[in-house]
Amino acid sequence: MKRSYPWLALCLGLILSLVLMRYAAPGGAGVHKLPLLTGLLMSEFGFLVTAVAAGICIRDLLKQGVEKLAVVLLVGNLMLAANFMRLGLQLWPGAVGG
Repeated sequence: MKRSYPWLALCLGLILSLVLMRYAAPGGAGVHKLPLLTGLLMSEFGFLVTAVAAGICIRDLLKQGVEKLAVVLLVGNLMLAANFMRLGLQLWPGAVGG
């Protein structure tokens, strides 16, 4: 079966995650290199895209049985979704530990 969406979500998630980790973190004097709202929207969008892809992978695993490719895609998308959640909470003003 074609798994184009989970692959696209994984690639897009990696790119968004790298951009967020590089440019959304506060630089010198607490100034963000990327506007705060942009970073938050990118984090939320990345989370939703990768979480949906992880759900598709779970559906495929339940429907077709365990395959290496589906497990790799599932783990990758779940890890990216967790990373986007962590990044979004770190960016949120007044968040605990942020």
